[in-house]
Amino acid sequence: MPQHNNAIPIIDTHCHIHDSEFYPDNREAVYSESREQGVVMLAVGTDERSSRQAVEFAQSHDGVFAVVGVHPHDAKDGWEGIAPLLEQDDAHIVGIGEIGLDYFYMHSSKEDQQRALRAQLELACRYELPVSFHVREAFDDFWPIIDEFPDVRGVLHSFTDTQANLDQALRRGLYIGINGISTFTKDAAQQQLYQELPLAHIVLETDAPFLTPKPFRGKMNIPAYVGRIAEHQAQLKMVPAEDVIRITTANARALFGISL
Repeated sequence: MPQHNNAIPIIDTHCHIHDSEFYPDNREAVYSESREQGVVMLAVGTDERSSRQAVEFAQSHDGVFAVVGVHPHDAKDGWEGIAPLLEQDDAHIVGIGEIGLDYFYMHSSKEDQQRALRAQLELACRYELPVSFHVREAFDDFWPIIDEFPDVRGVLHSFTDTQANLDQALRRGLYIGINGISTFTKDAAQQQLYQELPLAHIVLETDAPFLTPKPFRGKMNIPAYVGRIAEHQAQLKMVPAEDVIRITTANARALFGISL
């Protein structure tokens, strides 16, 4: 297991450790192992049920914060249940997400996805919260919608797209979420992007239980493995891993307003 100086927290800005669908039996063990590695976790919702679970898990576990929202796959089922969570004024809730557009699977229509995205961006503005964005094969529609909300801050979760869309993101001040894909992709353009993207624009994430990084491929992903993603970034950029952790932790704290 990757080790680092636990005096410097490492933040997994996107995981689903709270969700009983993914961790029905081993959630507490995964949480304990991750905390032993100095990991602070952002538990990210994908629908109303998992968003409620994220809040409840954050309330009852040290070093966990909640991000609430409805994924584009579930946009057809509505997003109205997110607003009551935000009305609680709970300090454990630090963001809206994961929200966005996904035209690859089309589990919800484009119209429903766009309607849900706009509605949840309105919530982000109302409550002055940053956003974790999920965007897949939909950037042509995504950018005009984002530009309707110029004050929104956020991160492009699990970014694997083109340099042109990366430039668009950086121009708007968005952070880029780097996860296990960076350790195993064979796409040369992606490899170059992960190597050249400055640490000042990066936050680390696992998307656990998905996208397990090398050398743990074949196992269920857990937030503790975020240290491996930091190590890989350090290798690509030829800097100490502690520098990667220090900078990306500062980025995550600035974006999500986390006090550690």
